[in-house]
Amino acid sequence: MQEAIHNAIRGMQNNEGGPFGCIIVKDDKIVGKGNNKVTSNNDPTAHAEVTAIRDACKNLETFQLTGCILYTSCEPCPMCLGAIYWARPDKVFYACNQVDAAKIGFDDAFIYKEIPLPLDKRSIPFEQINRKEALKAFDFWQEKEDKISY
Repeated sequence: MQEAIHNAIRGMQNNEGGPFGCIIVKDDKIVGKGNNKVTSNNDPTAHAEVTAIRDACKNLETFQLTGCILYTSCEPCPMCLGAIYWARPDKVFYACNQVDAAKIGFDDAFIYKEIPLPLDKRSIPFEQINRKEALKAFDFWQEKEDKISY
């Protein structure tokens, strides 16, 4: 956890983004590191957990982190939570929590409130279009014999 916290502080010192850091460990070795790079990369998805997951997957040459432990300096936001579940590490340790993050201006409670709302009641409107055309890609996937399932 100390290394995750160090990544958070180093990232802020380098003006890369907010106060968040993450590492991923496999077999007692760090295989992925990340810190928040939202503002330096102009990328709203460049949260510490996402950058660490990308780094670990690149280093391990895999898209799943089975057998890994993720250490993050703060309880993951909804986006990072989703990325963590897709990556499938064995366990997650976190230091600060949602309340701590909200106290310094990183409140993601509004996202949790949006998720259960009907699509037409969300603050960003969602409207389904071109479903029939898009289903062609799904049909192709179903028929693809050399696909790598995940």
